[in-house]
Amino acid sequence: MLFPEELRYTEDHEWVRLEGGVATVGITDHAQNELGDIVYIDVTSVGDSLAKSEVFGSVEAVKTVSDLFLPVAGEVLEVNPALDGTPEAVNNDPYGDGWIIKMKVSDASELDSLMSAEDYKTFVGA
Repeated sequence: MLFPEELRYTEDHEWVRLEGGVATVGITDHAQNELGDIVYIDVTSVGDSLAKSEVFGSVEAVKTVSDLFLPVAGEVLEVNPALDGTPEAVNNDPYGDGWIIKMKVSDASELDSLMSAEDYKTFVGA
C-alpha cells in the first residue's frame, strides 16, 4: 500500500496535495482497496464553496456508496474529466490519474491539522 510523503491525509481517507493556492484531492490507496472496484464518481459541487469536512460528492463501488469529504475549506474548481469514462482510475492510480477534484483553498493553515503519511499509516494500521 502506498503512502506518499508529500500528501496530507484525513480520517475519512481523502488525501490532499497543495500546489500554490490550488489543492488536488482524491481518496487514498487504503480507501480504494477497502471499497473494491469503483464504478462511478459523483461530484456535483463544482463552483461551490464548502467548509472543511462537508460532503463534495460520492464514490460508488460494486458493493457500497461512500461520501467524499472536503479535507479543507474552499471552492471546488474542477472534477477530473477522465473519471467519467474510467472511474477505475481511482483503483489503478489513486494518487495520480485517479485524482477526483481540484479546489481553491480558503485557508492553507487548515492543512496543518491533517495527518502526515506516517500518521495516516499508523491510523489505518499499516
